[in-house]
Amino acid sequence: MGLFSSSPARSQSSLRYRLVLAPLLALTTACALAIAALMVYYSAIYPNPLSLRPKQTVPYVKILARDGSVVSEHGREDYVPIGMLPHYVADAVIATEDQRFYDHHGVDPIGMMRAAFINLREGRTVQGGSTLTQQLAKNLYLTSDRTLSRKIEEFTLALWLEMKLSKEDILELYLNRVYLGSGAYGIDAAARRYFRKSARNLTLGEAAMIAGLLKAPSRYSPLSNPGLARTRARLVLSQMEDVGFITEEQESQAADEVARSFENSARAEAVGAEYAVDYVMDQLGPAYLAGVAGGAEGLIVETTIDRALQANASAVVEQVITLRGPELNASEAAAVVLDHDGALLALVGGRSYAETQFNRAVKGMRQPGSTFKPFVYLAALEAGYTPDSVVDDLPLSISGWAPRNDNGQYLGPMALRTALAKSVNSVAARLTLKVGPKRVAEAARRLGIKSALAKDATISLGTSEVSLLELTGAYNVIANGGRAAEPYVVRRVRSAKGEVLFTHPDGTPQQVVAPAQIAAMNDMLAATLSEGTGRRAAIPPYAAAGKTGTSQGFRDAWFVGYTAYLTAGVWVGNDDSTPMNHVVGGALPAEVWRAIMLGAHAGRKPLPLGVSSAATAVAGSAHPGERIGDDFFARTMDDTAGSDTGSIGKLLDGQ
Repeated sequence: MGLFSSSPARSQSSLRYRLVLAPLLALTTACALAIAALMVYYSAIYPNPLSLRPKQTVPYVKILARDGSVVSEHGREDYVPIGMLPHYVADAVIATEDQRFYDHHGVDPIGMMRAAFINLREGRTVQGGSTLTQQLAKNLYLTSDRTLSRKIEEFTLALWLEMKLSKEDILELYLNRVYLGSGAYGIDAAARRYFRKSARNLTLGEAAMIAGLLKAPSRYSPLSNPGLARTRARLVLSQMEDVGFITEEQESQAADEVARSFENSARAEAVGAEYAVDYVMDQLGPAYLAGVAGGAEGLIVETTIDRALQANASAVVEQVITLRGPELNASEAAAVVLDHDGALLALVGGRSYAETQFNRAVKGMRQPGSTFKPFVYLAALEAGYTPDSVVDDLPLSISGWAPRNDNGQYLGPMALRTALAKSVNSVAARLTLKVGPKRVAEAARRLGIKSALAKDATISLGTSEVSLLELTGAYNVIANGGRAAEPYVVRRVRSAKGEVLFTHPDGTPQQVVAPAQIAAMNDMLAATLSEGTGRRAAIPPYAAAGKTGTSQGFRDAWFVGYTAYLTAGVWVGNDDSTPMNHVVGGALPAEVWRAIMLGAHAGRKPLPLGVSSAATAVAGSAHPGERIGDDFFARTMDDTAGSDTGSIGKLLDGQ
């Protein structure tokens, strides 16, 4: 055998290597080509990121709560070039968010693996793996969807940004666009909001406090939670010292400054008002444009928002999703609270404004399920039925459509009051056939439903999509004695010089439902809380009425109800409409509604349903929406755990 001849074993080994390496090489080449193609594609469809720098500041707008306190200020912030910021501002952000910022090229595999290891060790998500560049890519170009394709696009866009921009450019864009709580976008807005100064003049301690907001802007706000904000800022300073950005002496001095920051703070902000502020700005449109066009230096917007009630509603929504959401596969919730004249007191558009600014209370169109049934029953009352009228709970088929009761049982003849309280599907469908879908739709329209509605009997089971705000507004007409009460949030708009540009019109509201029918609706909807599917929403000693709703497949769960003082609506679900784990309107949404309304009624005198708005004004507390403690929601869960409504899994899908 020759000196250089190959043995059969060596040849087989070489073949195996080639069989393994060839596919890997092909896959690597394909990925590289795909990434290169994406780089070209992004350059074609997206503008140069630096062109997104604002050309001028936005006109100034100050938004006030109903008590005259400031909820938000817009337009005074400036875009600050990174060279004009103290170096420790960027250092603080890098230390807490992306310590390897200068060592990676947009995506940091080492940071991702470290975050994954820490999260696995802790058994929960305590650290993210996204780089500052990835966060900027999401901020500039992407939605908040949590899908694999969106995450892949975030990775590739981060690589593209690193090709297009310097590290300093990336930092500058990030610092000027990132959300930092209390309606503040960008470092200068945050500096003015929290410290009443330009970001150019921030101290090291102040920079650390603002950088600490990135983890959870509402939770670590120095205005609403100064203690937590100081603790978080000291951690940021420690991280800055660990990576060598500051000396031990600088850390100690800044920590002393932080310890004194906001130590006497009593300036509790309207925590969680960001969604409400966005809605105010949307509603402001014409007056805002008129004021700007007229040369107004700024606008003062007086709103109906109740500072304490807004804070409480936002806290409850955040708590319920944090505490109960994971086990029930419910990732989002929204809430609306209205005064009986239509004034919007609180609006919560989602669990976390920092993560997604999509306002589910206003823009989320979802199937209301059985919360639509009151319009069916109102149409029946107006056609001559009464709460004691008897209708058969029996199977029926309508041109191939066979609505069924979710428990599969039929109880025969029953009164309308019982059928609505127990959310019986067959009775709602049968009533719709008797009075006609057109009459049901007309009743809904009269109460304020503006969305497109089905023209057949399926309308009875809430198959037509509506928003939480319009549905709550429609219930509010019933609560208001049948008088029109379209929701509104802007009371008055003034120029900075005092000129009144807009005032919400007062006047006598139109009677759109007869008092006799309103009394009957109050009777039937109150039975829902006393003996029907909404028992978990009961708030004794306050009389209350309402309705539960669950869309098909547990995709949406609702509770909308009212007292002599207020009307509130709650929705729970997932943005992508994936099914929840048997969450029905009579469970989680009813419990959230109860927690919000108990806080809102603190100090109020119990009154029966149907009293005049003047009476509620006299009897009402001077401080509606009293803030409840952080443990309130947990105690509320304990209080309702023994309810005879049974477990969530046993409640009816149609409730």
